[in-house]
Amino acid sequence: MLPSSVWLPLTVQMNATRPLPAEPALERGALATLAEQLAAFYAERIRAGALAAGARLPSVRDAARRHALAPSTVVAAYDLLQAQGLVEARQQRGFFVRLALPAAPRSPRGRDAPPRSAPPHDVTTLMRGMFEHQRGKAPSPGTGTLPPDWLDLPLLHSALRRAMSEDTLDPASLRYGEPAGDARLRAALSLRLGQLGIAAAPQQIVTTAGATHALDLVSRLLLAPGDTVLVDEPGWAVEFARLTQMGVKLAPVPRGPAGPDLAVMRRLLQSNAKPRVYITVSVLHNPTGATLALAAAHELLKLAEAHELTIVEDDTYAWLAPLQAPRLAALDQLQRTVYVSGFSKILTPSWRVGFLAASPALVERVIDRKLLTALATPALPERALAITLEQGTLRRHAERVVTRLNAARQRCVRLAEEAGFSFAAPPQGLFGWVETGVDVDRLAGHLHAQGWLLAPGSLFHAVPRPSTLMRINFATSQDAKLWRALREARDGLRGTANRGAAPKARAAYHRRTTNGNEAASPELT
Repeated sequence: MLPSSVWLPLTVQMNATRPLPAEPALERGALATLAEQLAAFYAERIRAGALAAGARLPSVRDAARRHALAPSTVVAAYDLLQAQGLVEARQQRGFFVRLALPAAPRSPRGRDAPPRSAPPHDVTTLMRGMFEHQRGKAPSPGTGTLPPDWLDLPLLHSALRRAMSEDTLDPASLRYGEPAGDARLRAALSLRLGQLGIAAAPQQIVTTAGATHALDLVSRLLLAPGDTVLVDEPGWAVEFARLTQMGVKLAPVPRGPAGPDLAVMRRLLQSNAKPRVYITVSVLHNPTGATLALAAAHELLKLAEAHELTIVEDDTYAWLAPLQAPRLAALDQLQRTVYVSGFSKILTPSWRVGFLAASPALVERVIDRKLLTALATPALPERALAITLEQGTLRRHAERVVTRLNAARQRCVRLAEEAGFSFAAPPQGLFGWVETGVDVDRLAGHLHAQGWLLAPGSLFHAVPRPSTLMRINFATSQDAKLWRALREARDGLRGTANRGAAPKARAAYHRRTTNGNEAASPELT
């Protein structure tokens, strides 16, 4: 009998020792439809060679009578086979096995198989590693999102069903979305921003394909190749890479627990480079987890006003932070600030819904740029997201996640300290900034061989350089085995370094004694 739990039309596993069934065992009421089950039966026979190339399948009428099915069910099954490239339809003659069959698909790798990607030596290998590890069963500390089992799949499905039901009455799916984004979502986002202290009318909000898309739209509007942009250091490697590819010059500003180093920022603003834009994560900064202090926020806005600086505030982790956390856009009310956020860190990274809020004049330019580069964003996920905001389901989900994250953070801190690691910044939010005491690029290579993905601190600098720091995701770093592996790899690297240091010390001592500076010691000779 065909499995009733799922139908995999392109991954039928052949077993040479098992005889092929002569007839399909069709199960009514199974999860797989009757058409899918019948298609799977013929697909298996075709791939096994029981139906040779050029062979004609039973006519629709004969197959319907033979299997006690409706003709429409047989047509649907043959359409599935045709879509898989196994059969072809010949006008007035029926369906025939194709002469050249597509290659049989390979079995998917096991969930626990080691990743194919290289250790994260640059931002692209880090991102590729994140995508590889999100398919694995064991979470890794270097990933940037919540684990799938922390997310609320029934919430997503319920919102999508509601959106699809409404779409039947007014089928937005059959036309382009509104240039600025779904009106209902923008209205809900306006209310949400009001809770954060940001007064933004729906007309001041533009939806995007994730927060990264919003950052890209704004950056390309405000910056030109050769311009200088202020960025936090450490900061998010993807942002550094994206801006560099634009031809923009990065001017790093050291980021501390209370915010950017304002003295360094002031010197950069007074320099000949004359930066025009500052891009920052003010709340739950990536990678340190720090949040901008209120006093620093006021001083920063004074500098922006004095030097005509536009501040792009990336509030990607908004749902994990307190509503009252100091936000530049709330203090400035979008005069010199652009507010960017999204939902990949709280709801799902798959829907790719983000947004920005800005002054009315800038919003119109953003809409024009969006039209030229993306036309529109998908209406259905935006409407579903609006429903989660309107019904309060997203807010309640976020509250549960924050509670769980607080517990995960406490556990990670305990495990890290027991393993002899420390935190370079007070642990807050989703990410921790961990001091390892060894070269993390080398440490990442050792852990990668064991199936763990690390996010080395070297990648969080505008110009990558060796670092002893690494970013961890508190939600995915709770496994005690991880910290044992980190401790053993670190101790191994320290041992290697110490063994390499002894010959160098002896050589240096020998040079000094040869020059007559001091007498030889029996311990070193």
